[in-house]
Amino acid sequence: MIDLGDWKEPLAPLFADERYKKIREFLKYEYSHYTVYPDMYDIFNCFRFTPYAKVKAVLLGQDPYHNEGQAHGLCFSVKRGVPKPPSLENMLKELQNDLGYAPPRSGDLTKWAEEGVLLLNTALTVRAHQANSHADCGWSWFTDSVIELLSREKDNLVFLLWGGNARRKKPLIDQRRHLVLECAHPSPLSAYSGFFGCRHYSKTNEYLRSKGIRPIDWNLNE
Repeated sequence: MIDLGDWKEPLAPLFADERYKKIREFLKYEYSHYTVYPDMYDIFNCFRFTPYAKVKAVLLGQDPYHNEGQAHGLCFSVKRGVPKPPSLENMLKELQNDLGYAPPRSGDLTKWAEEGVLLLNTALTVRAHQANSHADCGWSWFTDSVIELLSREKDNLVFLLWGGNARRKKPLIDQRRHLVLECAHPSPLSAYSGFFGCRHYSKTNEYLRSKGIRPIDWNLNE
């Protein structure tokens, strides 16, 4: 089992559940018969890079990038040296418009993860070149359970719900205890319908400061 740090205890009931065992059996077949992303050792990177104790915000994606070399277990993020997909380019444009940070050379969002942003996809794996191909294997149950766990056990988190798929998770979140920020998806198809100008980066930090929590350093430039 991959070391999940302080997530090991809160996630233990999910890993012991029969539904997770079915996901494992499905993945054993998929990884042995097809090309699947991310690498099996990177599936749970969102938990490895953002300790449970340090979660401040949750950014929900859909499923991993399905082209070679892109996915590495953090939603919207790509590995260093990989061209930025259009949605990520738009996220970085909004970041510049909101907080003034110039777009970085790399689309690797590991720094955000280390700052306390849980970069969680609603499905954690995908078959190469087939978007949403693992959407019905059980991951929705697993990631919904993670959202519910965070909502129930934490206080004063910010949930960033961009696009229809993410916004459908809103009922899982206790809005009396957390801030939910929702808008259109950063995809070129919808970014001009409410993503650009949403100012979610600064709004997240304003909320955290109001609760006495250190804000997130969103600047990805080294």
